[in-house]
Amino acid sequence: MIKNILTVGLGGGLGSMLRYMSSLLAMKYCAGWFPWATWTVNVAGCLLAGILFGLWGNATGSTLRLLWLVGFCGGFTTFSAFALENITWWQMCEYYKIILYTLASIVSGFAALWLGIAIVK
Repeated sequence: MIKNILTVGLGGGLGSMLRYMSSLLAMKYCAGWFPWATWTVNVAGCLLAGILFGLWGNATGSTLRLLWLVGFCGGFTTFSAFALENITWWQMCEYYKIILYTLASIVSGFAALWLGIAIVK
């Protein structure tokens, strides 16, 4: 059990660091009202999760699955940032941004996950 927790923690730490570096790049090159950094890592994380799930499925005891799918993808994606951005727009009464961002995130996230699974098959 301790080994599994440390494995997930290692993956999560690596994912979080890459997420931070990705955010810096996105903010530098993609300015504007749309939160490209969060959207990009969520879609990329969903794609990677789809690929890894396609490879390993629900093999819950697999060290590689714990490291990469649970830890890395969990640390890399940023659903909490997604929720915070939407709440901020809600408080500013910018409802059209919430709708566009939410739909874009959900549709592209599901599509990327499906694509990841399809790539493996």
